[in-house]
Amino acid sequence: MILSTVGFYLLAAFFEIAGCFAFWLWLRLGRTPLWILVGVASLVLFALCLTRVDSVHAGRAFAAYGGVYIASSLLWLWIVEGLRPDIWDTSGAVLCLIGAGAILWGPRR
Repeated sequence: MILSTVGFYLLAAFFEIAGCFAFWLWLRLGRTPLWILVGVASLVLFALCLTRVDSVHAGRAFAAYGGVYIASSLLWLWIVEGLRPDIWDTSGAVLCLIGAGAILWGPRR
């Protein structure tokens, strides 16, 4: 259960970041408008992955995803864009992941 949730969050983050980056390539870096198609397809896959997260409530699943998105965005910054995150990026991401875990897996009444 936890492994599949984390897996779907990581896939969702990849597809969301890739989809947004495709638009960034087109609008900010002057690449071909065909990147819009890649972006839209990737964002559809993002939404599908996020609905597969094991959570009864969508709002809680989306809130917890925020921490995963932040950490994944910093990995994208490092791997794809070639800029290594600094200590403030890393400590902020860890804090967000701790918060995401508390939201998703905290004890409920």
